Amino acid sequence: MLVLADEKHQAKQKKHERLKTFEELGVNEEIRRAITELGFEHPMPVQEEVIPYLLGHGNDVIALAQTGTGKTAAFGIPLLQRIDPTQRHTQAIVLSPTRELCLQIADDLKDFSKYIHGVNVVAVYGGTSIVDQIHALKHGAQIIVATPGRLIDLMNRGVAKLDAVENVVLDEADEMLNMGFADSINAIFEGVPADRNTLLFSATMSREIERIAKSYLHDFKEIVVGSRNEGAESVNHIYYMVNAKDKYLALKRIVDYYPRIFAIIFCRTKKETQEVADKLIRDGYNAESLHGDLSQQQRDLTMQKFRQHLTQLLVATDVAARGLDVDDLTHVINYGLPDDIESYTHRSGRTGRADKKGTSISIIHSREKRKVRDIEREIGKDFVDGTLPTPKEICTKQLYKAIDEIEKADVDEDEIAPFMEDINRHFEYVDKEDILKKIVSLEFGRFLKYYADAPEILKPTNDRATRNAEGRGKGGTNTRQRGPRKAEAGFKRLFINLGKNDGFYPGEVMQFINRHVDGRQEVGHIDLLSKFAYIEVPEQDAQKVMNALDGATYRGRSVRCNDADSRAGGYTRSAGKEGRRSEGKGHNGDTMGRKGEGKGRRGRNAFDDDADNGFARYEKKSKRKTDSPAFKDNGKKDDWKQFFNDNNAQLKGEEPDFSEEGWARRRPKKK
Repeated sequence: MLVLADEKHQAKQKKHERLKTFEELGVNEEIRRAITELGFEHPMPVQEEVIPYLLGHGNDVIALAQTGTGKTAAFGIPLLQRIDPTQRHTQAIVLSPTRELCLQIADDLKDFSKYIHGVNVVAVYGGTSIVDQIHALKHGAQIIVATPGRLIDLMNRGVAKLDAVENVVLDEADEMLNMGFADSINAIFEGVPADRNTLLFSATMSREIERIAKSYLHDFKEIVVGSRNEGAESVNHIYYMVNAKDKYLALKRIVDYYPRIFAIIFCRTKKETQEVADKLIRDGYNAESLHGDLSQQQRDLTMQKFRQHLTQLLVATDVAARGLDVDDLTHVINYGLPDDIESYTHRSGRTGRADKKGTSISIIHSREKRKVRDIEREIGKDFVDGTLPTPKEICTKQLYKAIDEIEKADVDEDEIAPFMEDINRHFEYVDKEDILKKIVSLEFGRFLKYYADAPEILKPTNDRATRNAEGRGKGGTNTRQRGPRKAEAGFKRLFINLGKNDGFYPGEVMQFINRHVDGRQEVGHIDLLSKFAYIEVPEQDAQKVMNALDGATYRGRSVRCNDADSRAGGYTRSAGKEGRRSEGKGHNGDTMGRKGEGKGRRGRNAFDDDADNGFARYEKKSKRKTDSPAFKDNGKKDDWKQFFNDNNAQLKGEEPDFSEEGWARRRPKKK
């Protein structure tokens, strides 16, 4: 252990010995002044390698470096230094895969060129007014930072003129190729001079990158910071293996265990992203979603709030992995692993930046274990097989956080002085210990309440025999619960005829309930399907909620809400799996009259599961038994009343006359 420590110390010393200054790299005084104000002291490894080389002419570069290693400054500083501010034409273009990254690069370049008079940097990207961008370009732009699609559009309009471009930068080149920008990149390269300088930045060296390099770079130098396809050194990698049904519960425990967490939670799809964000918001977390279905204005606002640390948890698709440059990101959480290793590398590279430590957490199921091993081999790092924190550990962490916040709270003596007399009088006879308990409970009570009866999260086993044994009762009979999910103890499960197809997600569910139910309504588990949903509410509130929601209107649709466990509410066992039945049958009043709808398993009516109901079972009409007690023709005019349980039922209108010949005659079939 002493030897290892000594080796690390020596390596650290050598690292400090070789640190250079930006002046030694050849950076001019105007740029040095600006970057010093931004906190740049010494160049990072990628900057140390790239900047001197790019300050020369005719030097093409492929730079392989992880996200967060200072790539923007590595190409931005020499790019600015080679610009002639006296010339208004476009001299350099920077291509990025996303609007967010485009804006980030443009802002950084503007900061670096703060003291260079006459330099104009313009960002052009889709999803916003092209008129404003055209106007900005016509006023002159030495550097254009662009997404490929929008730049092609401006080139075709004759606004973006690239015939005098001397430097082309492709940032996050691997992602641009993954997003299908290869044709656009080809078109852009055809519009720039052949004797340009080309710089290609990528986190990984894929075959597509090599192809681009051979096509458009000349005698290029490959600069590798670390090693090819290596993960960032400052990032720890952990995975938690859980059953699919426990993924969200596991996420909550992870978030609760790190009280100071500031993280991005990556999801695979836009739908999953919105669902996870809605659940977190409903459970009281400071979270927002970011995905492609949001407008550009919504995305910009969300990104701004997250950069300013006004949002603690950002639930996002991979669109945020490209361009979200945020300081002090403590964690990246993968709500399931991405399909490709490159995406994981970019995700995890969001944290552990600027020599700070970060953690990449993955919540996986047993089938993803092999993918973890593949990632390990590719990035050269081992994952820690994590064990989810216990409720006691979480509550202890949250308690100390609450105590710490109270202890470090700033007190403005002058502002609070006028109120102290009333405060002291109010608490004169209250014990100090009781006051402390109440103060801590305000901050800490939510966690105590939740984890007092928190469900157990079991780690899945790979032992098939063990799983089979656990799933069987006496005599080898499988005792796994079938059919609809049972409500939690003390809760009633309600059916509502609104689902995801209606835009009815957890956030909308809560808003809908709050609009129609008086007072603050507690809601338990929510099961959302395509055309309907199940919600759980306390048993004592069930009738109140049903009365409030049943008959209401949601987006022009009449709402039906009833007890899911009743015979007339919810689905039968056959509805347990959405893919094995027709959704919405037997629930919505507008579909009940259709052929084949409203039936349960084996052709039985969903509302008449018992033989005691008036109709026993449907049989083929040609084989109906007329001698059964349930259907006996006594020749009387009122024989039809046998179909009602209550023979004394008061019926509306006059009693029909069935004696007329042909009253039940079927209509002839259409020819």
